[in-house]
Amino acid sequence: MEIIMIIQLLIVLLALYVGSRYGSLALGAISGIGLAILVLGFGMKPGNPPTDVIYIIIAAVTCAGIMQAAGGMDWLIQLAERLLRKHPAHVTFLAPLCTFFLTVLVGTGHVVYTLMPIICDIALKKGIRPERPCGVASIASQVGITCSPIAAAVASFVVISNEAGFGVNNLQVIAVTIPACLCGLMAAAALSYKRGKDLDKDPQFQARLANPEMREYMYGGTASVLDKEISPSAKLSVYIFVGALAVIVFYSLMQIIGFDIRPTFDSGKVAADGTPVMKPIGMNIIIQIVMIMAAAFMILFAKASPKKAVAGPVWQSGMVAVVAIYGIAWLADTYFSNYMPELEAGLTGIVSQYPWAICFAFFAVSVLVNSQGAVVVAMLPLAYSLDIPGPVLLGVLPSVYGYFFIPNYPSDIATVNFDRSGTTVIGKYLLNHSFMMPGLVSVIVSTIIASLISILIY
Repeated sequence: MEIIMIIQLLIVLLALYVGSRYGSLALGAISGIGLAILVLGFGMKPGNPPTDVIYIIIAAVTCAGIMQAAGGMDWLIQLAERLLRKHPAHVTFLAPLCTFFLTVLVGTGHVVYTLMPIICDIALKKGIRPERPCGVASIASQVGITCSPIAAAVASFVVISNEAGFGVNNLQVIAVTIPACLCGLMAAAALSYKRGKDLDKDPQFQARLANPEMREYMYGGTASVLDKEISPSAKLSVYIFVGALAVIVFYSLMQIIGFDIRPTFDSGKVAADGTPVMKPIGMNIIIQIVMIMAAAFMILFAKASPKKAVAGPVWQSGMVAVVAIYGIAWLADTYFSNYMPELEAGLTGIVSQYPWAICFAFFAVSVLVNSQGAVVVAMLPLAYSLDIPGPVLLGVLPSVYGYFFIPNYPSDIATVNFDRSGTTVIGKYLLNHSFMMPGLVSVIVSTIIASLISILIY
């Protein structure tokens, strides 16, 4: 049995590894090959695909994609650029804040590609080594995922935790992750402030500067969206989107203070006195309703084009995430559900003494999976089955971001290409890249602080 179990685990890992090498839709699709081998080849009982989480992602991504089609995303990027150009000397600290809050607002880190060339341009023109703000800004764009009330990772955590008996809502999750992750990012920014050689002392940069063509390439153009005209309908789409988020937060806040205003319905169960047990609508349903309604309002009142939304990067990247989570989570649940007794026996000793050690498993799986939402969906049920308390798991939630470790994620690759100075690099030995230090510092500090906050609250 142990040999078969190891062989099947290797099949799961191989499917994740091959899928991550191809990227995009391949991550979910190739997971289907592993699923077919386990179920059709070995006769394992198939697990359950995470349908509730997928529905939330589709609703949120549709809303964000419609806002982008209306031009609202351009306005947000423009506001961020104004802030950065007003304080160029502080770009190493302000750039990650901008990319972080853009992700928090929209729920995906893929909205920052327009901002990255601007960050590089501002740093270079100010004489600041672009690697410093660029490396931590790229990290911040992904860190924001566990801090967004509509992101897949947060939605997944809430749905799975409620099913496991840890009653928590989106607002309670981000109340822990936002301050913790901001501390982690600022620690990474502080260590990046004097990182590497100054440009006037960097022989590689000076050699590039001595080449007239390369000098023109680096300093000849200016990346900016400030001259882009923003229509009133674009601004209206942002107001609608922010309003939708405010409604979601309001429902969560009312739960926290003890005035739950969610509609209730008959659960089908009967209390001891014979009266029907009423059950409130889940927050996952409310998020879906509000997001879809907001998308409709943008189409009706902000002149957003559905066809343009479908062709936009936000909607497309979101649908890729849906497929990835669908395949990865189904594959993982199939394996874990069939070997739950063995896994519990092997891990119980460790997690009973050091429950926070589950963060290493979260991080390791993220290195392979390239999706924080997929890590939560695949690993959180296993963590709860090991009787790890919900507050502990909330505290280690920032550790689900580990795919910066191997620099093959689109935001990191794009940032390297956007940096015309050549200071943001992958590195000769692959792991000595510009994102390793800020990534490790951010995740470690964020996880420690989130754990402390969770302990204090719960």
